[in-house]
Amino acid sequence: MSPQPRKRFGQHWLRSEKALHQILEAAALSRRDRVLEIGPGTGILTRWLVSLANAVIAVEVDWDLCKKLTHQFANVDHFLLLQGDILDLDLTDALATWPNFQHPNKVVANIPYYITGPILEKLLGSFVAPNPRPFESIVLLLQRQVADRLYAQPSSKAFGALSVRVQYLADCELICPVPASAFYPPPKVESAIVRLQPRLISPAAANPHFLDRLVRLGFASKRKMLRNNLPSVIERDRLIALLDTLSINPQARAEDLSVSQWVTLSNKMQEMS
Repeated sequence: MSPQPRKRFGQHWLRSEKALHQILEAAALSRRDRVLEIGPGTGILTRWLVSLANAVIAVEVDWDLCKKLTHQFANVDHFLLLQGDILDLDLTDALATWPNFQHPNKVVANIPYYITGPILEKLLGSFVAPNPRPFESIVLLLQRQVADRLYAQPSSKAFGALSVRVQYLADCELICPVPASAFYPPPKVESAIVRLQPRLISPAAANPHFLDRLVRLGFASKRKMLRNNLPSVIERDRLIALLDTLSINPQARAEDLSVSQWVTLSNKMQEMS
């Protein structure tokens, strides 16, 4: 009997061969890669990953699915299944006794949409604590609305605090949209495949804690101009003068600044304090 998707785990299982191949093409796997898969579900993506990669570490929260996956991949010696919540899991500790699976360099996954934000932070880190051992690439199947925010450009409708936080740490690229019909059961939203490639942070924030606070405040009232939105950290007239010095429109709103402009603004404000 086939397992039924569980709503409490946000399970929507991919059944489109086209989407599977688009994910795999974006991941560009080779026999040197160690892959982390979050939420393998019924193993439809996993079976491709084990055929292409050197090692696959799958993390599944659903115990019933774990039993089926254990049976399905019992004869695959380069497959390791960890039962648990990816958000609670210390991957380094979990793999300490499995040298052949340590330090995965890529992530390929169809993740639960309701915890997308926390998963992104788990994989990439944050302004204050970037992942000290970043992955080479992260290919994810996400809700389309969230995906649009990851690669959005300044001044676009989708550009927001999440865009700044993710793009500070990684280059983001839309691979392709994926219709709801590609899943069982079909979700109520459209989806998309994205690729994130962590890179050297440049320019870097001199005070990441302050940058984090600044972005939070800037996007808290998104429709306000920045000159009216940051009174708790800088006087309005001083901010206008600083924006002019940085060749930023004094009428700019939070979504009008690029990631590098946010970092530069943060660093200059720190110099002035």
